[in-house]
Amino acid sequence: MKQKKKIVFSLFYFSSFFSLAEAQSLQQLYDLADQHNQQITVSQTGLSAASEAVMVAKNAMLPNVELSASGSYIGDATLMSRGFSTSGTTSVILAGLGPQKVENGCQKSPHWGNSFTAQVSQVIYAGGAIRAGIRISELGEQMATLDVEKNRQEVRFLITGYYLDLYKLQNQQMVIDQNIMLTKKVIQNMEARCNQGTVLKNDITRYELQLMTLQLTKEKLKEAQNIINHQLCTTLHLADGSTIAIDTLMLNREMKSMNAIANEHNWQQKAFQNNIGIQQANVASQLAEQKIKTTRAESLPSLAIIAEDNLFGPYTNDLIPVNANVNAWFVGIGLKYNLGSLWKNTHSVRHAQLNYKQTQEQLALAREGVENSIQAGYVNFLTSFKEVETQQKQVELATQNYDVVQNRYQNQLALLTDMLDASSMKLSADMALVNARISLLYNYYKLKYISNTL
Repeated sequence: MKQKKKIVFSLFYFSSFFSLAEAQSLQQLYDLADQHNQQITVSQTGLSAASEAVMVAKNAMLPNVELSASGSYIGDATLMSRGFSTSGTTSVILAGLGPQKVENGCQKSPHWGNSFTAQVSQVIYAGGAIRAGIRISELGEQMATLDVEKNRQEVRFLITGYYLDLYKLQNQQMVIDQNIMLTKKVIQNMEARCNQGTVLKNDITRYELQLMTLQLTKEKLKEAQNIINHQLCTTLHLADGSTIAIDTLMLNREMKSMNAIANEHNWQQKAFQNNIGIQQANVASQLAEQKIKTTRAESLPSLAIIAEDNLFGPYTNDLIPVNANVNAWFVGIGLKYNLGSLWKNTHSVRHAQLNYKQTQEQLALAREGVENSIQAGYVNFLTSFKEVETQQKQVELATQNYDVVQNRYQNQLALLTDMLDASSMKLSADMALVNARISLLYNYYKLKYISNTL
């Protein structure tokens, strides 16, 4: 633990050069992404649609009301014999009069007809299909909610990667700036010694070439920062020309929290509780379970209460029409049962059951994957501590070596090539330390991403 504190303190000192008054923390960038990122916006629209689907499914529990109205023109009827002749007469039984002879041909009828029907029906039993359908829609809404959170976590991890890359490039630039200052100082000393005749002009030229290389590296680092900054601004939908400033104080606080970081078991527990992949697999399993219920409901009868009122006129069901309105109504119970489902639905139920079994296996597989990812991430995280410690020691040794070689060179006890080698070794060690520190931060945030706690 003391070694970890030493590493963290070194990072505080190292990063303090880049503390900016207008710096943006990762949380601020996360909030911007929640508001403007297109990937999150698309998933939020999907969530709104899923919420409406729940309301649509619940409508199946409401009564169904149908109204219909019509007007019509009724033509005269034509009475014909069985031989399709309009001459002669036909014997017709009229209510209250008995058999009567009616002349064939045109039969006068009222011409204007009207009809108005109102029907109300309420399903009282459907084998559980309605409630299962509502539950499926609710689970679909849960899945859409998880999709939003999944996209949010993915975007946040992407932003974190850009953020740490930008931070690494800035720190590398600081290392280059320090080496440029050191090289310029060496050149000044060598120029003074050259005037005294103790250093060759060629030695100065070689260091000037090294200075030009360092300055070119600095320009490349600046361009790389511009590229990463642009990608980050595009992800956040910020205006062109916006600049993201790193909040090193926030990163320092994160580093402090690493000293008291939980053990692997606690990370595993946190991942099982929060990992979205596991939650989605669990919701998919529940969806498959509800689909079993809806499939079985197809083999059960459905009952509904029905009420209908019908007002129509004229009455034309008899041979002699009655020019009047007739109102008729009824209330009853409707039973519907598909007998074919007894032999057709067996395989459908079996298919739904196998799908449910598959989702259970996928849930177990998702948990295994998360468990492996957390274990690997935690090992990499601990390795990063060791790597930072090792690189710090290498920087100390490379600095000591540089100081010794420089002193020997000034006393003409070392060659210029020794100085150049020591300088290159120091630069490499400084760069490796920057990369190790950023790798430590990255592995920490990766653990948070796997456990979906960003």
